[in-house]
Amino acid sequence: SEMVEVNREEGSFLVMKYQVTQALWESVTGRNPSSFKGASRPVVQVSWLDCVIFANQLSEKEGLEKVYEIPEGMEEGCKNQTDYRDEILDEYAQSVKANEEANGYRLPTEAEWEYAAKGGENYTYAGSNDLDEVGWYYENSESKTHGVGQKKSNGYGLYDMSGNVFEWCFDKWSNDSYDHVCRGGCWSLYAPYCEVSNRNWYFPSERSFGYGVRFFRSVPQDS
Repeated sequence: SEMVEVNREEGSFLVMKYQVTQALWESVTGRNPSSFKGASRPVVQVSWLDCVIFANQLSEKEGLEKVYEIPEGMEEGCKNQTDYRDEILDEYAQSVKANEEANGYRLPTEAEWEYAAKGGENYTYAGSNDLDEVGWYYENSESKTHGVGQKKSNGYGLYDMSGNVFEWCFDKWSNDSYDHVCRGGCWSLYAPYCEVSNRNWYFPSERSFGYGVRFFRSVPQDS
């Protein structure tokens, strides 16, 4: 998947230009869990846990170092998950460890996501003050997701960071909760949810038709 390098004082990182598509997800896992089928549409109904597992699989496929240490039984549990949320699986999220040094695919920190979404600009939405220019949301989506990259990009050349589907971040909502942060808003919600500054959260095992993902990668400091 195409990536864009974003530079900031604390260190550079790479960001997928587009949300992970159903085609990409299927090419790695052999499965496509999404409602609203379409190869170029963003994958949905993927939980935070699913995305952590997928990041490692994609890294492996591309010969990169895996970022995540995944507790025993988590992959199996996600494979067999039948409900849209599983409280036992939520426990697993507590013991996922990230190797900061690895160069593989990972979920962004919330700060990285926001920095990338701003695109070096100061708009309400990612790339514009007019959401119709850059994002799919309640008023223009016709109640479905849309192929990635059809609207205007933001200043860094990143597409759909406002609207279409929410994107998971690595961070927990708060220290004493299971919830993980999601950003960017989605096709089924009103404009305020799609503002760059808007914060949302979900349980790590939850799979929803409004939630997808975009992966980041660290750039080694000495490169």
